[in-house]
Amino acid sequence: ATQQMLDDSEVNLEAWLAGEVDVEFAQQEGAAFLAGNGTNRPTGILNYITGGSAAAAHPWGAILATNSGAAAALTANGLINLVYSLQSEYTQNARFVMNRATHGAVRRLVDGQNNYLWQPSYQAGAPATLLGYAITEMAGMPDIAASAKPILFGDFQRGYLIVDRVGVRVMRDPFTNKPYVHFYTTKRVGGGLLNPDVIKAQNISV
Repeated sequence: ATQQMLDDSEVNLEAWLAGEVDVEFAQQEGAAFLAGNGTNRPTGILNYITGGSAAAAHPWGAILATNSGAAAALTANGLINLVYSLQSEYTQNARFVMNRATHGAVRRLVDGQNNYLWQPSYQAGAPATLLGYAITEMAGMPDIAASAKPILFGDFQRGYLIVDRVGVRVMRDPFTNKPYVHFYTTKRVGGGLLNPDVIKAQNISV
């Protein structure tokens, strides 16, 4: 931004730029914590699932996956098997993680009596539930497709560690390219799998 723009603007351009940077960081971090390859970004949780690039690197093994039970589709039985693949001591704070498209597919699933597995919340601030557990939408999760892992289930606070080193740092440079003021924004974060036993994945059958 030019110094004149910063001086004469009706809005606080520095604050606006900082807000835009925060949004971009949040999007990039979310994608990295899910699918990052460990090179200049965290190793994402999806890479720790059996068959992933980091699955063999963890000393306690990989995150195990259960099959959906139908070719390229979700099933009610597959989701039930996913829930019961997690040991009971880890279910107290367990939740589902999926993207919006998968959430839509889950909402259409019914049991043998045509009752929806997804249940809306009737209490303000409480999330809707699937088989009694909360659902979190994350845009970076894969879509439903053969061999994809579109749903994770478990206690993510105990399973995956996120480290925010020093927060967001901004360096203001009004000298390098006059009359422009450059804003250099950096943030150091990391992430990795703590315990593969507290998280399970749904694998879509081929």
